[in-house]
Amino acid sequence: MVTIRADEISNIICERIEQYNREVKIVNTGTVLQVGDDIVHIYGLDEVMVGELVEFEEGTIGIALNLESNNIPVSEVYLGRVINALAKPIDGRGAISSSESRLIESPAPGIISRRFVYEPLQTGLIAIDSMIPIGCS
Repeated sequence: MVTIRADEISNIICERIEQYNREVKIVNTGTVLQVGDDIVHIYGLDEVMVGELVEFEEGTIGIALNLESNNIPVSEVYLGRVINALAKPIDGRGAISSSESRLIESPAPGIISRRFVYEPLQTGLIAIDSMIPIGCS
């Protein structure tokens, strides 16, 4: 039968706590662009996740609430790949390299520069198809 010696376990835990070296590394840094109404806009925190704690130089702690990126990479390399909302690949086929980027909220192309709609697109719902004509071009 095994006997549990609490004093020995306690000593081992105390030694491990004393030997523990808490090393903090700054992995990602950004630049504060705007501060107002307890909201800070920061540029350059590409690897931060929603809900992650962010620490400022003077020690103030904040929480990343929304992740807005001005540009996203675009390329034909993205065709056939599965990416998340931040354009990071999630299909397990490795990183995607792209030299070109575009604004996320860019204006739609003008009506003149678009191709003509020549074929109706049926949704399969008669109510939708009769009220909202959708075209394929």
